[in-house]
Amino acid sequence: MNKSPHSLLGLSEKGASQSALASARPTAVDRWLKDVLSRRFDGSRVRFALWDEPELTASSRLPVTLRFGDRGALLGLMANPPLNFGDLYSTGRITLDGDLGVVLDEAYRNGGRHPKWARILARLRAKTPDLSDSRRNIHHHYDIGNEFYRLWLDQAALQYTCAYYADETMTLEQAQQAKMHHVCRKLQLKPGEQVVEAGGGWGGFALFMARHYGVRVRSFNISGEQIAWSREWARKEELEGQVEFVEDDYRNISGRCDVFVSVGMLEHVGTGNYPELGALINRVLTPEGRGLIHSIGRDRPQPLNPWITRRIFPGAYPPTLKEMMDIFESSDLSVLDVENLRLHYARTLEHWLQRYEENIDSVRSLFDEDFVRAWRLYLAGSNRAFEHGTLQLFQVVFSRSGMNAIPRTRAHIYTPVD
Repeated sequence: MNKSPHSLLGLSEKGASQSALASARPTAVDRWLKDVLSRRFDGSRVRFALWDEPELTASSRLPVTLRFGDRGALLGLMANPPLNFGDLYSTGRITLDGDLGVVLDEAYRNGGRHPKWARILARLRAKTPDLSDSRRNIHHHYDIGNEFYRLWLDQAALQYTCAYYADETMTLEQAQQAKMHHVCRKLQLKPGEQVVEAGGGWGGFALFMARHYGVRVRSFNISGEQIAWSREWARKEELEGQVEFVEDDYRNISGRCDVFVSVGMLEHVGTGNYPELGALINRVLTPEGRGLIHSIGRDRPQPLNPWITRRIFPGAYPPTLKEMMDIFESSDLSVLDVENLRLHYARTLEHWLQRYEENIDSVRSLFDEDFVRAWRLYLAGSNRAFEHGTLQLFQVVFSRSGMNAIPRTRAHIYTPVD
């Protein structure tokens, strides 16, 4: 593949000017700015160092030393840490001697939330994605190569969403299988039912539903690489008669279905499109239809990290439960159950990051060092966001309002299926 991360991430080269900045001796102002940063962090865990400072000896090192490579890096971090740290780390203008996770923990403990005025401004500026926006955003994140994602996702179903660790000792593969069973039990899938899936990834969940629960699935996705992979996988599994992979946007779903399910797509929809999504679900569900939406979310309205939005996940927005209700309240739909799997996603990301690091040489063979560091930061930062509670993971089960063919308890979710 060997794509440049500068084309993938939008980073630019400024080698000559950076070298000049790095060769200039730090001023008193530079040292004062470094001290200001140091006071915001736990001094026993993170040490800040300027470009002229010597390395510490092994016996005197703190858990992490964060070193600025030049004055521009120092000023950039001071000006806008949430946005600029990612680029500075990815391009090597900030380097770490020690655990990245420690720095991220300290960042979340010391000002990880956006101030209220910034949250309001971000929501006012947020663009409701149209179809062309959605295609461009999905292509940016998902069409960078199936080979890359296969290096660190589970090998059984290529699930790029939160796993479910019913047992702490579960492997990633076991937890992803448990997640899919967990969703299917909530939906009470029955053989022969028609299921519509919005945002199907690499097709693993659609094939799982068909194989284990005997349903027929139409799975919609606008990622060309993922659709091609899904169709070939269905052919190999001899499930083409049960699963149809449709390269199209969720807005164009038609026909009728017993079950509507979306796992990990709502983040790309945009809150302005939620009533339209609710109307679509209301239109396609049969009278006793039901559904589930699984999405990253927030406790309160807040934009996604600006660096992730710019470089990794353009157009993404994690909604609050209140915002998600615009899907259901605007249509004839009733919420039956809500579950928060936040710590399950933290554990999932821990497993993904571990596999990413185990396969780091293979990642370097596909991309260069800037990309390697950027995705390390993305995975590690996301892990810490769920650990610290700035991100949530919601599963919302719903049906038509007044539909009474619903269970009286949650026993069906936790009873193993033969």
